[in-house]
Amino acid sequence: MDSLLSNLGIGFGAVMAFEPMNLFGMSMLLPMNLVYCFLGAVIGTLIGVLPGLGPVATIAMLLPATYALPPLGGLIMLAGIYYGAQYGGSTTAILVNLPGETSSVVTCIDGYQMARRGRAGVALSTAALGSFFAGCVGTLLLAAFAVPLAEVAFKFGPAEYFSLMVLGMIGAVVLASGSLIKAIAMICLGLLGGLVGTDVNTGVSRYAFDIPELADGIGFVAVAMGVFGFAEVIANLEQKEARELFTSKVTSMFPTREDFRRMVAPVLRGTILGSILGILPGGGAALASFGAYSLEKKVSRNRAEFGHGAIEGVAAPESANNAAAQTSFIPLLTLGIPPNAVMALMVGAMTIHNIQPGPQVMTSNPTLFWGLIVSMWVGNLMLVILNLPLIGIWVKLLTVPYRFLYPAILVFCCIGVYSVSSSSFDVLLTAGFGLLGYVFHKLGCEGAPLLLGFVLGPMMEENFRRALLISRGDFTVFVTRPLSLGLLLAAAALVLMVALPSIKSKREIAFQEE
Repeated sequence: MDSLLSNLGIGFGAVMAFEPMNLFGMSMLLPMNLVYCFLGAVIGTLIGVLPGLGPVATIAMLLPATYALPPLGGLIMLAGIYYGAQYGGSTTAILVNLPGETSSVVTCIDGYQMARRGRAGVALSTAALGSFFAGCVGTLLLAAFAVPLAEVAFKFGPAEYFSLMVLGMIGAVVLASGSLIKAIAMICLGLLGGLVGTDVNTGVSRYAFDIPELADGIGFVAVAMGVFGFAEVIANLEQKEARELFTSKVTSMFPTREDFRRMVAPVLRGTILGSILGILPGGGAALASFGAYSLEKKVSRNRAEFGHGAIEGVAAPESANNAAAQTSFIPLLTLGIPPNAVMALMVGAMTIHNIQPGPQVMTSNPTLFWGLIVSMWVGNLMLVILNLPLIGIWVKLLTVPYRFLYPAILVFCCIGVYSVSSSSFDVLLTAGFGLLGYVFHKLGCEGAPLLLGFVLGPMMEENFRRALLISRGDFTVFVTRPLSLGLLLAAAALVLMVALPSIKSKREIAFQEE
């Protein structure tokens, strides 16, 4: 406990540290990391409110911008965008019946009905309070489990890391919504994309087709921004802009005693379920919110009200998605393995700053590690204070036609891609991946498994070859080491489970609402 408190003290010191800053010709001391946290929370809420702009696309667009920021400041801002989007997405889901973010899809079902019955304010307060509680719990879990998990990670060798990544890949396939075959195809496509470039061991060019710009591989920013940024813009241009706003109904914001009584248990259940699902590879906020809503429909005493404005239908998924957003940082920071697409982007952000994600970050850069964790609690506090008073502003933004927004988004994307390597080829590559991402969208293929495959592919290859070099070509090294064998058996169990007809049918039903 003492070591945890001292570590959190390091984090608070890093977040609250005052740095010299020149603003409007005046030199002053400002807590810059606190400023970055505030910016991330506000931007996250904004992109959560605006339909069509999710955290994956926004973080992909802002990755190049973090290059000019200090490492801790850049990561704090990106993390704020991620969990801020979970807050903002509920605003449009409740007021417009249009999810601003994927994890807020199920909030539409009962949140919008509460707005129609004149309880929009109560629904928004429920979402904000549930999200704040779950975010705090998720952050505490991250702080509590960080040290022991990092100590376990130090015992991992190349064979264990390879097996862990195999488990992560299979988990991403099993927990991906939609067709398993499509998810497998996207993972494989991402793995193949990660092989493009120069072989580190032999120096031989692979799949570059004599194009000099591909000698160093395909840029991560180009893939992420194309598949999620450009493709989202193209897909959103097909959507109708007719929106029914319930702004005049937002009156009483404070839940009644009966509302509090009904929301306590769903918030607790949603927080627990979200905290668990956030850690799983391929999981994340969206899966947590769907799972929490399904659970509440089965265990709630008021199940007849679901779909007609049940407060439990808002409290549970909103708590779950925020808890999952926090705990998804656990495998990234302790093992160096991204469990979902947003964490894969965080790997890219760390790589930009020459930081190798994994347990060594805790020992080599404790200020960055604990500063990031503490910033999440501070950011959640900012969000619950900011969101309710700013509802009027967010609602006004919903009246801005998307046709005015998308040109600015595309220009910003192109500037961001070009600024990373000053290469016009990367801009063209991003446009190509944008068209490819739109094709995937039309075919019903998720982009997240592709991005995970693209990030994990080179890491898997490196650890696979390193394990074979150490064992002098003995492939049994992956099954003779107990930890590696256990991870491979867990991966095999996942494959067998999802192949069972009963499990397969339940999986399809679970994702049917999405």
